[in-house]
Order: sequence, then C-alpha cells, then structure tokens
Amino acid sequence: MADLNSSCAELVGNVNDALGAAVVDLSSGLLLAAHHTVPYFTQSYLDAVAAAAVDMFRGKTITTVEQLLANQRGTAVQNSIKEVQMSTEHTYHFMSVIPGKENCLLVLITGRKANLGMGWSSLRTALPNVASMCP
Repeated sequence: MADLNSSCAELVGNVNDALGAAVVDLSSGLLLAAHHTVPYFTQSYLDAVAAAAVDMFRGKTITTVEQLLANQRGTAVQNSIKEVQMSTEHTYHFMSVIPGKENCLLVLITGRKANLGMGWSSLRTALPNVASMCP
C-alpha cells in the first residue's frame, strides 16, 4: 500500500533533475512526508524549508493582504494563494495546495536543468493520489 513518503519518492523519480518532494501541513508547519536525493538535506533543514513554505501561503504578511482585500471587496478572502513557483540560483521549487485538503501543501524541488512544464505537470498529476492519503 502506498503512503505519503512513497508518493514523494515516486514524484521525485518522475522528474529529471528532481532533488526532493514533500508534503507540508499548512496549519502546523509540520512535515508530513518527504523524499530527497540530497545528502545535506538534514531534518533541521527540511523543517526550516517547511516553515518557510507555510509563511509563503499562510504567513502574517499574506493574511494581512487577504484582510485588506476582504475589506476592499466586502467579501471574505482567506487562503487565496494556491500555487507558487520559486527559483533560486540552482533550483526550482513548485508548490501547490492539495485540492480538497486545503491545509496540505505538495512541494517539488528540482535542479535548474529540469523542464518547468514537466515539473508542474508531474506535481499536478500527483495531487489526487497525495490528497487521498492526507489527513
């Protein structure tokens, strides 16, 4: 039977130059699952990256902007960010809130040789499978 860790491993295996994948709980910042091929990705590093991802989707600045939008529009605006792509000098990060599991985030990290379309396609293809295993 598949679990979240093996789903992360499968995602990494499906993308050329993939370095790692993880599932993050956006309400607590906890890492629910992870798989990576990088020896220096320690548990402390992975926990810090998970916390940073939570800030990008649910952080104080984001909630402040959502509150401003809600006030301007006269309607509730909450948890409005669904996907983020981020680049560093050597990596791409693909992040998506898992549909139907709004407090879970799927993250794929690749090297810069990865095809952006393949990264997004693989991440989005994995979402339904991962959703079925998320709390």
